[in-house]
Amino acid sequence: MFTFKAFRAIDEPELCDMFITGHSNVLKEYGVTKVTSSNNEWKSNPYVFVVTVQEDSSGDVVSGVRVHIAHEDYPLPLQGAIAQVDLGINELVKEYRDLGGTGEIGGLWNSRSISGYGIGALFLSRTSLVIADQLDVPTLLALCAEYTLKPTLQKGFQIEEKIGNKGTFFYPKLDLVATLAVLKDVKGLPLALDEEREYIMSLRNDLNCIREEETPKGKIKIKYELKIKNPNWR
Repeated sequence: MFTFKAFRAIDEPELCDMFITGHSNVLKEYGVTKVTSSNNEWKSNPYVFVVTVQEDSSGDVVSGVRVHIAHEDYPLPLQGAIAQVDLGINELVKEYRDLGGTGEIGGLWNSRSISGYGIGALFLSRTSLVIADQLDVPTLLALCAEYTLKPTLQKGFQIEEKIGNKGTFFYPKLDLVATLAVLKDVKGLPLALDEEREYIMSLRNDLNCIREEETPKGKIKIKYELKIKNPNWR
């Protein structure tokens, strides 16, 4: 069984350290040793919320994702990354922030030991939209790699064409293409595939539950602990 636990970063320093270690190991496996979004200062940022995936048998954190709330004193990780190629990202984030708040889904990683189950790209990415609803932000941004763009769009995001070359640019290396996506209605998810919207809405209505999930590698059990104890960031 896998446990998906949502929390404010500053409330769970030990889990944050386990997240950081696991993420760093995955990046090294792919030859990426320096990425702006892997900066570890986020664990002391009061505007960061996290979902970790622990494998119950070992206790190891094997996957994770973060939601950063945009704040003038705490720039989003994607601002530092995209500003290298397009300074317009700072004004764009400010525009969304001024419309009631915005945030970024980032730092999604998955240990190779559990690859093939869809834990990161499928199940975990859904939980980021479950906790974003608790944080009451109307919009969200995501910096997508080529392999994460399709599942991101399926959850109701659309490409933000105001940045880069109609939303695309090279990052973190010159041979890797990244795309900026925006979700303009976190609560309603009007552009999401029906199955994605239904799943996310069902989790929002049952934040702490156990489900048996069908995956390409067989059935697994997931214990969802998605109710954030301290969601009020304003």
